[in-house]
Amino acid sequence: MTDLASTAIEGLKSATRGQVLQPHDPGYDEARRIWNAMIDRRPALIVRCAGVADVRQAVNFARENNLLVAVRGGGHNIAGTAVCDGGLVIDLSPMKSVRVDPHGSRAYAEPGVTLGEFDHETQAFGLGTPTGINSTTGLSGLTLGGGFGWVSRKYGMTVDNLLSADVVTADGQLVHTDANNHADLFWAIRGGGGNFGVVTMFEFALHAIGPEVYGGLFVVPFEQARSALTHYRAAMDAVPRELAVWSVLRLAPPLPFLPQSVHGKPVVVFAMCYTGPMETAARAVEVVRTFGEPCGEHIGPMPFVAWQKAFDPLLAPGSRNYWKSHNFDELPDGLFDAAINSIGKLPSPQCEIFFGQIGGKTCEVPIDATAYCGRDAKYVMNVHARWEEASEDASCIEWARSYFDACAPFALGSVYVNFLTEDENARIGAAYGPNYERLAQVKARYDPQNLFRRNVNIKPSAS
Repeated sequence: MTDLASTAIEGLKSATRGQVLQPHDPGYDEARRIWNAMIDRRPALIVRCAGVADVRQAVNFARENNLLVAVRGGGHNIAGTAVCDGGLVIDLSPMKSVRVDPHGSRAYAEPGVTLGEFDHETQAFGLGTPTGINSTTGLSGLTLGGGFGWVSRKYGMTVDNLLSADVVTADGQLVHTDANNHADLFWAIRGGGGNFGVVTMFEFALHAIGPEVYGGLFVVPFEQARSALTHYRAAMDAVPRELAVWSVLRLAPPLPFLPQSVHGKPVVVFAMCYTGPMETAARAVEVVRTFGEPCGEHIGPMPFVAWQKAFDPLLAPGSRNYWKSHNFDELPDGLFDAAINSIGKLPSPQCEIFFGQIGGKTCEVPIDATAYCGRDAKYVMNVHARWEEASEDASCIEWARSYFDACAPFALGSVYVNFLTEDENARIGAAYGPNYERLAQVKARYDPQNLFRRNVNIKPSAS
């Protein structure tokens, strides 16, 4: 950037409807701050795009001036790929339009939209699509990596509900892609991450979800962990697809329905969401009560938008985070042993291990139908290390890695691309699996110089 003439930067500013920020500008530090506080990078330029024209301008400027490019949607990615040192950040967060077509059951969303903002618009019509479990997550990054959440067992991955997209490619061109137009690009962006361009509009299929669902939390003391998890495993294959139950091992937060004597003690939390008919809801979730004797529960009808925000306090921005993840098609005893042992060694009170139940519709799509390849995963495990002080980095990261290694013998070998940290380049093959070579060929067509490489990167195929 030191060789980049100030006249070139001024030209970029004059051609941009949004903001172009440099390190000395007001708002720069806020614009470079992202969800994971471990990431502290200083880009030379941040282009806060107001629309597609700004995105094209930023892509062209970066390419012509040989600048490293990072693309920011919600800034929630664990690896911090939304920012870079010394390069140019294409910040899409100001682009927040969501248009819902309730008669056609479609939603059109710009890339700066968060899951909470998307739900706000779609739930006004009692509609939704599978997304994640934290309302501050960016819709763009979640979708491009695959996307799953509470309704994925019924309706599939987020990418299974993506109908079309507008993409600014590395040459600055805007292309519309769907099953019939640039079909190879459409295939690739459904799980291939941000490798192929900057998506400026998503079109999603919507389904009847909410506005009220039935669910909540069922919490058992940790001395029941082995029994409760064993009952959980035995019950999950038989539950209806309208019901998703995730198991979380952690220290009990100070929730009002838990006795104070439990606060800060190890527990197993079963978090559930049922989206079927309300008259059958209580009966559908009753199976969870067979898992153990609870120390507290909070289960009943609630707005879907409220449930989508239920875990926000545990995932608020500003803390230091490190993740390790595996996919599983079953949950063997040895895996439970490793988890129980790890919870007994927590380095921080915010650390946790969760098993996110998916399966159902997510496993019925052929592995080569989209770039997302984890079609045999019935559970996605994430070991989530979270803490506040840099002095705790080593102990928290080591705890996460140790548990990850202990449960590796039971895993499928694949991994959800959105859960990969920056130090896991060796797992790129595991993230894209048998679809990697085709992805590399698509990459060579749309980004032959690998301009978009701040991601779980797919190198362009030499062929």
